[in-house]
Amino acid sequence: MITAINNTAQVSLPSDTEVRVTRDFKAPRQLVWQAHTDATLVPRWIGGYAGWSMPVCEMDVRPGGKYRWRWRSDEDDKEFGWDAHEPGHHPHNIHRKERHHDAVMLIEYGSKEERDAAISTGMTDGMETSYERLDKLVAEPQGG
Repeated sequence: MITAINNTAQVSLPSDTEVRVTRDFKAPRQLVWQAHTDATLVPRWIGGYAGWSMPVCEMDVRPGGKYRWRWRSDEDDKEFGWDAHEPGHHPHNIHRKERHHDAVMLIEYGSKEERDAAISTGMTDGMETSYERLDKLVAEPQGG
């Protein structure tokens, strides 16, 4: 039997405060999960567009855990990111689950306005760019 692989991110808005992203990977489920939850692997694929790096990736992936992600432009050192430790920060709940070949990420925002602002940044295009790098990472020999 041939299994069709959808190797582009599919985005939907299941509610006024949620974004659901589904993406197939031709890799073992455990390896895709590890790439999403290991702070040493995440910067290797989630950097965003060319010319950007991810110098800060701190993650506690347990329920209620905190995270801090910062991206930096190689050209002008401008930065942006998320920091669950900043005062006034409204952390987004991110739920990930891996099924046979696909990963589903549900991102919950505090309001429709926050969700719409995130979508307007082009985040889903950036996610697909990152997922293409993840395809390459999970194709590397173990330990690569």
